[in-house]
Amino acid sequence: MLNRTALEALTRRPLPFLGSAWPWRCVAYLVASVVPGAAAGLVAAAVLLLPKPQGVLAGLALLAVIPLPLARFERWRLRLVDGVPLPPAPDRRRRELGLAVMTLLALWWIDLVMVAAVVAGPVLLMLTPVVQPTVAAEPGVAASVVGVLLLPVAAYTVTAWGGGRGAMARAVLAPQRSELSEVLRSRARLVDAFEVERHRIERDLHDGAQQRLVALSMTLGMARLDLPEDSEVSRLIGLAHDEAKQALAELRELIRGVHAPILTDRGLVAAVRDVAGRSPVPVDVALDVPVRLPAPVEVTAYYVVSEALANMAKHSGAARAAVSGRVERGTLVVEVRDDGRGGADPAGGTGLTGLADRLSVVEGRLSLSSPAGGPTLVRVEIPCA
Repeated sequence: MLNRTALEALTRRPLPFLGSAWPWRCVAYLVASVVPGAAAGLVAAAVLLLPKPQGVLAGLALLAVIPLPLARFERWRLRLVDGVPLPPAPDRRRRELGLAVMTLLALWWIDLVMVAAVVAGPVLLMLTPVVQPTVAAEPGVAASVVGVLLLPVAAYTVTAWGGGRGAMARAVLAPQRSELSEVLRSRARLVDAFEVERHRIERDLHDGAQQRLVALSMTLGMARLDLPEDSEVSRLIGLAHDEAKQALAELRELIRGVHAPILTDRGLVAAVRDVAGRSPVPVDVALDVPVRLPAPVEVTAYYVVSEALANMAKHSGAARAAVSGRVERGTLVVEVRDDGRGGADPAGGTGLTGLADRLSVVEGRLSLSSPAGGPTLVRVEIPCA
């Protein structure tokens, strides 16, 4: 398995991890903090060694100049512990300077103290017979053995700190929120493209196949009028006429499922009343939406109500349902209730999960209350802005 970050490398088995280059890369990453440490020392020397007015001015001048090259250095050395490319950020320069200031003020000495405590300690123990020749042989050997045993611990510790330090630097340079926002924008574009395609399919079915079926049904009806009612041909044409009318009804139902023209023409309230009127279970509708809402909001709300009513009719055993909705402080709130057996579980199928996914595209929220024995309440909140 190819590890791209030091934190990912920590999940490997001990021997492959200890034999990899990640501990050494993390040591190099932390030791590189001598660069910002030297910069901080230069600022301190200018302030302390020069006369007061000149020293303060020199220190401020250095603080104004140093962060920019230090920011580039921080971005460069991040590759030692994090091989994932940084996504572009609109405020990249500001983020880089912020990380440089954090490193200059605090992080560099923490890195060096960590290296000194975790790495230098075991190494000095291993070299006890060399650096302290006056120590007796047995204690010196014991210290060397302890140092060797502490090396794997040091490798894990320095990798954990280096990986965490790199993750913090990545969070400053390119926070996950920007990546998540791009994912959400991508999903929104996919949904928009899907809606355009649904419009095209609905238009093609309405203007193509439906018109042909209407013409066929009319032709069969007219042909039937010119034949004796008791003839075999009249009977067969009558059957064909009935089949054509049934196919036309099913095609119209399919067109409504693909895209509801009434939603585009008359808005959400009329569209919900239409789908409620076609439900096999009686549905009371009480929607207080006096104005047209943005198209994505109306389409999503209609989709959720349609799916909720379809699931209710199939699985709940309800005798009656109700759909209510209103706009509260810029948010459309829609509730679908039924008096069925309850027990709806998102883990039991993809229906409710699909509704939640669809709502997430428009930053909406789905709430479900469905205790065993009922009733069931599906509540949807969609921002209208």
